[in-house]
Amino acid sequence: MLEKVQVLQRISQSGIVAVVRAETSQMALDIAEAVRLGGVEAIEITFTVPGAVEVLKDLAAKYKKGEILLGAGTVIDAPTARLALLAGAQFVVCPNLDPEVIRLCNKYGKVCVPGAVTVTEMVNAMELGADVVKLFPATSFGPKFIKDVRGPLPHVAILPTGGINLDNAGEWISAGAVAIGVGGELTAGAKKGDYALVTETAKKFVAKVASSR
Repeated sequence: MLEKVQVLQRISQSGIVAVVRAETSQMALDIAEAVRLGGVEAIEITFTVPGAVEVLKDLAAKYKKGEILLGAGTVIDAPTARLALLAGAQFVVCPNLDPEVIRLCNKYGKVCVPGAVTVTEMVNAMELGADVVKLFPATSFGPKFIKDVRGPLPHVAILPTGGINLDNAGEWISAGAVAIGVGGELTAGAKKGDYALVTETAKKFVAKVASSR
């Protein structure tokens, strides 16, 4: 089992978190395998996926040697976070800032990424013990926002999510994002059953992040 600091390091080194939203449990499992084959290590299964807990359990069992970093997304409260952690999630991503979720993750030594869109929210998240803050929707702010925030808060780790594509991914990394959260732009091929396309797109995102560092 990876220590919390190791999970954080791998997320940072990878630079990409695949945000998996799917219509069925099987589709979520297939997307996870496709992005893994494309070189994306951190995979976030959102709680909008039907049977998300079982999906997390299945992935935790399948990749028990640490081939992926397994995360749970769209976690809006502590009970949901606990279900995710018991199912095998190594990190939890939230659209909101809930102190109880952060405390729960810290209690179990797991990475927590709460949502925060203002400097005050980010400072509050850090004070509560958050490891990274999620900036969502990223398209409402733009890469320059990260540069501006990291002026007075150089220690804050920001994970922008929402509207990130191959054209702007490099800008976010160059601006100082610890990693980027990518959903539909990465997994679009799955809607057509084209998982090879998902893998190829993942490879392109990995290359883009690498070239922007």
